[in-house]
Amino acid sequence: MENSDIPAENPPAPDGQAQDDAVPSRRRMLALGAVGVSAALTIRPAFAQTAVSVMNCQIPVPAPTAAGKYIDAGGKLVPPGTKGAFPGSARPFTGEEVKRAFRGQTLPGTTYNQSQAYLQYIRRLQAGQSGFTCFASITMQR
Repeated sequence: MENSDIPAENPPAPDGQAQDDAVPSRRRMLALGAVGVSAALTIRPAFAQTAVSVMNCQIPVPAPTAAGKYIDAGGKLVPPGTKGAFPGSARPFTGEEVKRAFRGQTLPGTTYNQSQAYLQYIRRLQAGQSGFTCFASITMQR
């Protein structure tokens, strides 16, 4: 192979000046590729950590500000002792527990009807309410 067959790393532009940014050198392309690989290796564990934290987040039923209220079958807060309503859960549910309940299982420590009422309450959560961020995280499409 002759030297004339090897392309110059930065061939001169038609006007005689070097093309610094127009055509990146092979060395520069390899360096950019290495940076991309390291970024991918750094981001992947972050996604895994996010998935784990989403499954461990908590949703109180009801929110601490509504402690003592009952939850009716439609997921609305009602006064204690309301017929057909259930007392709030003694502990918050994790994102993983709620996700499984949305797929057909009952929430831990609840009857089927109580679990359905709690899930209705969770579905009705809005931004600013305790547990909303966790609920939003487990229902987002990935």
